Amino acid sequence: MTPSAVPPGTGGPPPSGGPAPSGSFALSSASIEAFSAFEPNIVAADRVVTPDGVLTPGWLRIDGGRIRALGEGEPPEPAACHGQWALPGFIDMHVHGGGGASFTEGGPDDARRAAAFHRAHGTTRIVASLVTAPVGELEGRTAMLAALADEGVIDGIHLEGPFLSELRCGAQDPRYLTAPDVATFRQLHAAARGWLKVITIAPELPGALDVIRAATAAGVIAAAGHTDASAEVTAAAVGAGISHATHLFSGMRPFGHRAPGPAGALLDSQVTCEIIADGVHLHDIAIRLAARALGPGNLVLITDAMTAAGMPDGAYRLGELDVTVTDGVARLATTPSGAQGAIAGSTATMDQVVRHAITAAGLPVPEVAAAASTTPARRLGLSAETGALRPGLSADLVLLDEAFRLTTVMAAGVVVAGRVDDTPGGG
Repeated sequence: MTPSAVPPGTGGPPPSGGPAPSGSFALSSASIEAFSAFEPNIVAADRVVTPDGVLTPGWLRIDGGRIRALGEGEPPEPAACHGQWALPGFIDMHVHGGGGASFTEGGPDDARRAAAFHRAHGTTRIVASLVTAPVGELEGRTAMLAALADEGVIDGIHLEGPFLSELRCGAQDPRYLTAPDVATFRQLHAAARGWLKVITIAPELPGALDVIRAATAAGVIAAAGHTDASAEVTAAAVGAGISHATHLFSGMRPFGHRAPGPAGALLDSQVTCEIIADGVHLHDIAIRLAARALGPGNLVLITDAMTAAGMPDGAYRLGELDVTVTDGVARLATTPSGAQGAIAGSTATMDQVVRHAITAAGLPVPEVAAAASTTPARRLGLSAETGALRPGLSADLVLLDEAFRLTTVMAAGVVVAGRVDDTPGGG
C-alpha cells in the first residue's frame, strides 16, 4: 500500500480521554509519569492493521496528536516506537471500574483513577457504566460523570438499569429495579447533558417500547439486556428502536433451538452486540458463533470490568452489592444458604479481552481490531476522531508483541504506557 497523508496542521488532538493471562500488562505510577511527555514522531510495526488491510511491515507518522501519514515498508526515518502489531486504541463501551476504583461508587477522583487504569491497558476511549440504584442517586452520579466527560476523562455514560428484568438482573440490585418510564428517562438524560450514550432496557417490561422510542429519538443507543424476553418480543423491540445488545448471552433468557430468546432475535436482526471475551462469561465456541453471525461490523468487544480489575482476589463492591473475587472471577457474595452468587462483571482489561479473542477464540486480528475499536467508535459517533489507523484521526493506538501482549499505549499522540515488569495481580 502506498503512503497516504493529510497536511500538517490539519485538526488537532481531542481531549485526553476474567482471570489474568500470564505475562499480563502492569504499570506503576512512576512508569506512567515517565512516559507522559513522550511524543514519538514515527511508529513502526511488523504488521499495522488499517481499515484497508494489514501493512506488512508498516509505519505511521504522528504530529500534533494526529496520524499524518502511514505507509507500507520500512519507515522513512528511524522509528521511536516499534511493535510486532499496531492496532487502533481500544474503545470500551461497557465498563464499571478497575484498578481498585469505580464509576459506580466514590467521587470524581475515583472515576479518574478507573479511567487512567484502563487507559494504561490500551483503552484510549471509555464509556462509564452505572448499575441499578435509586433514581435520585443515578441522577447525581450521572451529573458527576457528565462533568468528567466535559473534561475529557470519559467519553460518555451508559445506564445499565434501572429498567431491567428481576428474573435476569444478575449482579444488579433488585431493590431498585423500576418499570420503564419516559419521565424518568428524561430526568436522567437531562442530568447527563448530552453525554448519555447507551441505556440498557429489558424490552418485555410494560412501558419499555415507549422508553426505547424516547431514547432513540434523543440520540441515545437503546440496548436490550438483562432481559427474559422472547424472540418475538425482542424483534418487536428492534422495530421500536433497539439497536444494540448489552453483553450478548449474559443476563438473558438462554438461547434454545425452538425458543431462541433475545440472543437469537438480536443475532438475527443484525444489531451491534457486546461480547465479554474474558474466558469466563462465554465459551469460545459461543464467541466464534456470535462473531460469524454478526460479522466484523456488528461485533463489539467489552470488558464489563468492575473495581477488582487488575487487583488481587478478595472482597469488593458493585453498587451496593458485595462481590467476592476468587481466581480472578467476580461473583456476588455467597447467599446464606451457601449457594454461589451470580457473576458480577469481569476483572478483565481490554488488552486481555483482545488477546483472548485472538489467541483462544481464534478470531482474525483485523476483525478483533474492528470489534475493539472501529465498531464502537461508529456506534458512539466518534468515527471522525478515532477508532482506526487512518490519516487525520487522533493518534490513539496500541502496540502488541508476537503473543499479542500489550507493549505500548498511545493516546492523542502521547505514549501513556509501556511494558514494565509483571507484578502479582497486575490484571
